[in-house]
Amino acid sequence: MGDTLDFPAFPGQTELDGMDRAQLLSCLERIQLVLEQLDELEPEDMDSDAYEDWGERHEALEDLADELQDRLDELK
Repeated sequence: MGDTLDFPAFPGQTELDGMDRAQLLSCLERIQLVLEQLDELEPEDMDSDAYEDWGERHEALEDLADELQDRLDELK
């Protein structure tokens, strides 16, 4: 990947357990912004190692976003 993107540290399971609604929303918004930036850096060669690394990062962030959304839904 020619371009790089610094990924902020995101909370792990333990940190998520202690978050209130506002913190969950803030974290979800940050993840969505990083996903948008990551989408712009998608490698063209789907068979490359760079694409595999990109895909793993993207999937991990999507999984975390889903987890945050599930927790927010539980708080409604």
